[in-house]
Amino acid sequence: MMNVPPKHILSKTTFIYGCQCPKRLWLNKFMPKEKDALTDNQKAVFQQGTDIGLLAQQLFPNGVDATPSFKYDYPKAVAQTAAYIQQGKSIIYEAAFQYEGVLVILDILVKINNHWFAFEVKSSTKVKDTFIHDAALQFYVITHAGIDLKDISIVHLNNEYIRKGDLDINLLFQNTSIYNEVLQKQDEIDAKIDELKLVLNLPTPPVIELSKHCHIPYTCDFIGYCSKGLPIEEIDFGERNIDIISLSNFVNQLKYPLYFMDFETWMSAVPECDGHWPFRQVPFQFSLHIQDSVKSDVKHIEYLALNTYADLSIFIHKLIDVLGLDGSILVYNKTFENARLNELKLDFPLLIEPITRIQERLVDLMTPFRNKHLYMPEMQGSYSIKNVLPALVPELSYTNLSINNGSDASSIFYNLSNETDSAIVKQTREHLLEYCKLDTFAMMKILEKIYSII
Repeated sequence: MMNVPPKHILSKTTFIYGCQCPKRLWLNKFMPKEKDALTDNQKAVFQQGTDIGLLAQQLFPNGVDATPSFKYDYPKAVAQTAAYIQQGKSIIYEAAFQYEGVLVILDILVKINNHWFAFEVKSSTKVKDTFIHDAALQFYVITHAGIDLKDISIVHLNNEYIRKGDLDINLLFQNTSIYNEVLQKQDEIDAKIDELKLVLNLPTPPVIELSKHCHIPYTCDFIGYCSKGLPIEEIDFGERNIDIISLSNFVNQLKYPLYFMDFETWMSAVPECDGHWPFRQVPFQFSLHIQDSVKSDVKHIEYLALNTYADLSIFIHKLIDVLGLDGSILVYNKTFENARLNELKLDFPLLIEPITRIQERLVDLMTPFRNKHLYMPEMQGSYSIKNVLPALVPELSYTNLSINNGSDASSIFYNLSNETDSAIVKQTREHLLEYCKLDTFAMMKILEKIYSII
């Protein structure tokens, strides 16, 4: 019969919460219903982490899984892990350990030549400080639970891997040992555990004001609760500035016809197509507003791929065709579109020349705002189009759109591949087109405002 431990007090997740903010730890324990709703992008990130963890198990095949039958039956998972170790199993997935009320679940535990090795999987292309910190907690609990770890490593994605044919798991992942860094943190972990246990004994949450820590290392899911009822502070966002000469120089470089262009991209931690690498930003949509002259009617052309496996040649050939050979191509944040065009050159070497000609015609509409040649306090110190647009063209807004930011657009398009309801697919595609269309229409209206000012 398995020896099942009592319910834990802290887990790796709640430990990290407490390290970020003790108030977040307390609220998560006693007021979980006050959490902010997850965005589509956050849901996608969490699902991605789960998928990467399962994929990495193929690095160590034929292991046993200690995941409990019921989702939150962690004491059973701890007992199952102990039983597997007792039975002589050498590869254990989701190995669970508990020590003095602290629970950790390790992605992969492996025994090689009678020595135990710990592997924590991350859907990132590098080892971050946060990973070392939470791995230090895992090491602390696992070793105090009686397992002598020879090493502990982060398994992360290799951003130099480019897929060709079948996915190569051994090239996709890299192992980075963090044993020495983890050892140095053991005393710190011991002290922090005691401190956070005291927080959970408080009758009310600790009083902590909103600050930068609310977003580091991750955005807290209680910001809505903590900001409830707070007075709106008067913040000095600087003085209005209009540099007529610089604005004139900017518009004088423009050549008609004008093309207002915007791309949307999807990306996946695991490259799904040949020529892709982890987190490659793959363009799936563009919007173009075209103005042949100052007083001419505006044309709108758009493209939206059928799915993530759509041939990129359709995207780039259509783009080359509609952009013609003359006229300025305005984008907002030229670096982004330029980078995607450079990547398309690698995909289509026979199109290097026409793509280069497109790049030579790009003009960054962000420039006058980044350089504060046109600045208003309503922009709140930002030159993002989401701040510039309502300041200059208040009648236009992203707030009423079903999709109103690029991150959600990317996640929603990617997840469409799993949607079986054709009506939902149709409606979602309409929302994607609506969002991208507003981006380029907004750029056109912003330029009109610059013209009216000068």
